[in-house]
Amino acid sequence: MRCPFCTFDDTKVIDSRLVAEGGQVRRRRECLSCSERFTTYESAELLMPKVIKSNDRREPFDEDKLRAGLLRALEKRAVSVEKIEAMITDIKRVLQSKGEREIPSLLIGELVMDHLQQVDHVAYVRFASVYRSFQDLDEFRAEIDRLSASPAPAKNEQ
Repeated sequence: MRCPFCTFDDTKVIDSRLVAEGGQVRRRRECLSCSERFTTYESAELLMPKVIKSNDRREPFDEDKLRAGLLRALEKRAVSVEKIEAMITDIKRVLQSKGEREIPSLLIGELVMDHLQQVDHVAYVRFASVYRSFQDLDEFRAEIDRLSASPAPAKNEQ
């Protein structure tokens, strides 16, 4: 680590501590040349994979698009912002854990539907109706019947 005071290339670590709930390491450093002390913060840089769209176009993962889709499906539903952010964090974690450089957009859609089905059935049907492009009322009804057979999400999870 280069000293910010004298730009000497070597420093020693005096103290290290976990901060930000273990997501970062705070290090106190001392320059071996000028003896000045300074603090650095270290965190892992996890890159999100590129998204392969249905037309084979590749684009960077966009957390804002994910959030917008969830918010649209959950509009006027009793789901907390914390729960929505937890879903986004979990979806991103799953995508990163795949270890792939590129992932199909279909995978993201399926992950969103899995999370919505666990949280709010109405939001799930809203999202699925657009995502799966239901062509007629029978497809819509079949999805609702399938959903009715599964247990409803617990109210206290929201």
